[in-house]
Amino acid sequence: MRAPATLVTGIGQLVTNEPAQRSAGGVERLGLVTDAAMLVSDGLVVWSGRADELPSSDAFALAASDADVVDLHGATVLPGFVDSHTHLVFGGDRSAEFEARMSGAAYTAGGIRSTMAATREATDAELTDRLDAFVTELVAQGTTTFEIKSGYGLTVADEARLLTLAARVTDETTFLGAHVVPSEFAADPDAYVDLVVGEMLDACAPLARWIDAFCEEGAFTPEQSRRILAAGAARGLGVRLHASQLAPGAGIELAVSLDAASVDHCTHLTDADVALLAGSSTVATLLPGAEFSTRQPYPDARRLIDAGVTVAIASDCNPGSSFTSSMPFCIAVAVRDMGMTPAEAVWSATAGGAAALRRTDVGHLGPGARADFVALRAPSYVHLAYRPGVPLVDGAWRAGTRAA
Repeated sequence: MRAPATLVTGIGQLVTNEPAQRSAGGVERLGLVTDAAMLVSDGLVVWSGRADELPSSDAFALAASDADVVDLHGATVLPGFVDSHTHLVFGGDRSAEFEARMSGAAYTAGGIRSTMAATREATDAELTDRLDAFVTELVAQGTTTFEIKSGYGLTVADEARLLTLAARVTDETTFLGAHVVPSEFAADPDAYVDLVVGEMLDACAPLARWIDAFCEEGAFTPEQSRRILAAGAARGLGVRLHASQLAPGAGIELAVSLDAASVDHCTHLTDADVALLAGSSTVATLLPGAEFSTRQPYPDARRLIDAGVTVAIASDCNPGSSFTSSMPFCIAVAVRDMGMTPAEAVWSATAGGAAALRRTDVGHLGPGARADFVALRAPSYVHLAYRPGVPLVDGAWRAGTRAA
């Protein structure tokens, strides 16, 4: 028997991300509707708009009349957050590293190897329990779609193991065997690249949707990164890239040349980098939590947006450089320290994240979208930045079913 539809009423402000003009900027891009309602059926949005404009066709009226009613009593509703960059499967703890940074030590990528060692030692049950706890955290804070990378195993068996665990909770899995060169290959990094593009990719490609690499001093060179990403693309994986986190480099050019869905961090960009991104379909994914936690300079989101670059915000949840699972926190930091307006930050954390995953079914609440949405105890989306650190999320729905 088919489940009844759900009519969501009592929406004080609805963020649809469905403006009349897709190219609209600022607040208009959010497609705001006041005194709104939304009809959901079979996990999808059937209609959204002003409650007093509910369509009156016979079929629609019948669906609405038989629907279960959820009254949100004036809440603000927006698409579920789309977190397009996380590292949620790992063992160990790096709080001592964080404390050292807060005492003046510089951030480098070297700490990844300590997490690698702890992850290799962890049992599947330990990793699963921690992963499930992180997913609960994400959803409670309004994240309904999230990507998960491997990258803390760095052996064939461990990378496949991490992707298998990640696939239990998300379809957006990313093979990141090229996170750093493990210590056993320190004397011959190219031999490790051979392993990544050979036996490791053979084991991991069937478990992943994406391939990623850390193209940075101390990790992988542009030449090594190109080889790895091209090998993944040849196996049918979409391309993503970590680049320009610690210094300017060739990563942006590499990402654009490979039609990467997203290039992430983008902290240090040249004018040429910005122009390349503006002329491409590659999303610049900014990770405010990383700069917050490492005390590195924040990326200049204003510069990117004004140039016409599509910008996403993601948490980069990981144990070393950004141990937060909170997209509301990332929105607040983006507004406070990266030059974004509240409307731009909310769009980037929803529709922008969907673009970074090349998804059209999430990140908006127009007809046909997945009914992934969040209710806020607030009169406006602006309160996500206006009231930083306050738990405003009053509920999260995934495919029309309440998940938190």
